Parts: sequence; structure tokens; C-alpha cells
Amino acid sequence: MGNVDLSLSSLGIRRVFYDQPEIKGHSNHGQPIDAGEQYNGRAAMHPFSKPEETNSMYLNTNPEEAAFLDQVREFVATEVLPNTRTWERNTEFPDEIWPKLGAIGLLSMTLPKESGGRGYSCQSYVQACRELAKGDPALAMNVAAINALCVAHFVRFGSKEQNDKYLPGIVSGHIKLAWGLTEPDAGSDARRVQTVAEPLPDRPGYFKLSGKKMFITNAGKADLIIMIARTSEKELSAFLVETDQPGFQNVERIHTIGVSASWTTAFDLVEAVGWHTPCRFEDAIGLLYRGRLGIAGMAVGIAEKALELAVEYSKQREQFNRRLCDMQSVQNMIADSAMEIEASRLLLEKGASMFDMGLPIIIEASYAKLFASETANRVTNRAIQIHGGRGMTYEYLVEKLWRDAKLTEIGEGCSEIQRLVIAKQVLK
Repeated sequence: MGNVDLSLSSLGIRRVFYDQPEIKGHSNHGQPIDAGEQYNGRAAMHPFSKPEETNSMYLNTNPEEAAFLDQVREFVATEVLPNTRTWERNTEFPDEIWPKLGAIGLLSMTLPKESGGRGYSCQSYVQACRELAKGDPALAMNVAAINALCVAHFVRFGSKEQNDKYLPGIVSGHIKLAWGLTEPDAGSDARRVQTVAEPLPDRPGYFKLSGKKMFITNAGKADLIIMIARTSEKELSAFLVETDQPGFQNVERIHTIGVSASWTTAFDLVEAVGWHTPCRFEDAIGLLYRGRLGIAGMAVGIAEKALELAVEYSKQREQFNRRLCDMQSVQNMIADSAMEIEASRLLLEKGASMFDMGLPIIIEASYAKLFASETANRVTNRAIQIHGGRGMTYEYLVEKLWRDAKLTEIGEGCSEIQRLVIAKQVLK
């Protein structure tokens, strides 16, 4: 990467200490300013924070994206968080959630405006995933995957005919998507995919696909799945497979202990018809890098919500004539959690900024995904510890966040794979 400047300031990230007004800074014209006076406008304010609430990262966002992120936050507060337990009990999202997501732009963040999408930055994408996760991690997971893996696939590999047919319904939420890579014998080792794609002689561009898929997020609700299949002994490619056809068979719901509102599914393909989107496997799998940032955003959101609940509880609960938050052992857990969340945010926002600058993010995506996911699991575990026995009951949301957090260490490349990626890049 040569002499590229990757300092926080070069990435458009500025740190503002709103709770320390005595700290001085300088304006772009060299004049002293009080932190919190000049940097209280939309351009500098973190999209999910109020000046009096946080000591956190603040991003430069344009007015359109800032308004979108405010809308996401309001949507989470009114439509998502109040329903998260109901969705978990029902083990599904209501069908009407998808058009609502489409209406505010959550299904087209990565789709350019000229193609009918919002064309938002990667920064806005990861922040939206982060905020959604504070309301319902399973929904955040679906939105992250739809944008980074599915919609982005159309952007990079879809033909005009394919885009014209599917994108309007995708953007509106009336065509639900999934991305079909994993198989019974192809998990972390994605090249072990055994699903076979054979050309249909009488239909140029179309193939028949046969094989088995499993652990496919949202497949049970999807109208269209982007399927990875083998075109030869050494080559893999991607195909658009509509689920309303005879070749899509034996759909089996996989119930999970976390993110259980998401329809994770196994199914068979028996000469299912797929429309080829010409691409090499290496190109298609490259979409995972931005996807890993989305899961990192999800992890940060989970951790932030868990810490918020733990702090709130520790201020209310008394034992031995003291509040829990006045006990050093609890303060240590809170301090460690706050520090790890802050570090996770820095890694997440640096990776997103580099993506927006057009720079490679192979190692940065793994840094962010690995650290944020393990942070989410540590923070949610501490949150339960602070809640004590109550934390193990369904009455308190921390137990759900604890279960949901585990997915972030597994989905879109488990922690062990992230360490392999990082080591490979370091040892080059």
C-alpha cells in the first residue's frame, strides 16, 4: 500500500470528548475551540449518540446519510426492540417487516443510486447494522448479509436483464434474498462445495443445479437465493435460483439457540434451474470482506446494548448496603467492557473508511470481525454476571444478547479462520 496515510484523521474520523469541555482543540483555521462547541453539528456528530451521552467516535457523514441513520435509530426504537422477544418466541420475523426495511432503505444500502438503491457508504452500512443489532441481532444479521452478499452480488456480477428483473422487488422488500454457500461438508473450507451446475442446452445462460445446502440464513423465507455451485472439477460460480420451483426440495428449518427469528435452513437442489451470473469463485467470495464488517457492526451493537443494560442494572441493584456499580469488582467488568467496545469501534470504523477509500480490507475486515465478535461474547457474559441469577432468566434481555452474540464468532468466517487470514497477510 506504499505510503498511504491510514491515520484516523486521514480516514475522516475525529474524536470528540464531550464530557471534558476543558480539552481544547483547533479549528481548520487554527483558532482554539472548546470540544463540544464547534463539533456539535451533524457533520461531526456520531449518528447514534447525543453530545451529553457519550465519549465516542464521531464520523463525517453527509446530511442524507446522517438523516438515514437517524431514521434507522427511530425504526429500531419503535418497530424492532419492542418486538424482539415476540419474534424470538415465534421463531420468525413477520412478513411485513421486509417492505418496512425496504421503505427506509435498509435493503438497498449497497446498491448505487443509478440502479435504484441508496448508494450509501460502507460507514453508513456498518453503523446501520450496529444500530439494528441493539434492537434485534437476528434482523441485523439478515440485513448485513442481504446488502453485502446478495445486493452487492447483483452490483458486481448481475446482467442488465437480471438486474431489471429482480432489483425493483429486492429494493422494495417484496423479493426476499439469501446467499447459498454452506453445505454439509463445506463450511469453513468453502472450496469443498459439491453442488453441481450443468448447462441447459436449450436455455443459454441457465444451468441445472443438484446438491445439498445447509445453514443458509433466511433461505426458508427467501424468494431468490444466490447459489454457489461447481461448474467443473476446479471451478465454482454463482447462480440465481428462485425457490418457487420443483427443484427446490426438502426444506428443513434449523432451529438455533441464538438469532432464532432468522430462518436458517437446509434444503436439497434436484435439477433446480439457476440463472448464471458469470463470476469466478474468488470474486464472489470477495464479497465476504464487507460482509465481515457488517457482522462486526452487529457484534459492536450487541456489546453496546449489553453494557448499557449492565450499567443500568448495576446502578439500581444494592447488596451489602451498596450499589453494585460502587463495587470495584463490578467496576472492573464495566471498565473492561467499555474499553473493548471502544477498540472494536475503532477497528470497525477504520475498516469501513478504508473500503470507502477504495483500499483493500482483507486484514482490516478480519481484525474488526474477530475482535468485535469476541468482545461481544465477553461483554454479554459479564452483563449476565452483573445481573446474577436474574441474568439467566427470560425477564432480562441480557441472556438473549448472550445467546445471539455467539453467532458473530461463527458466521461469515469463524474466529479461527479470521486468525488464519490475519496471519497469512502478516507473513506475506
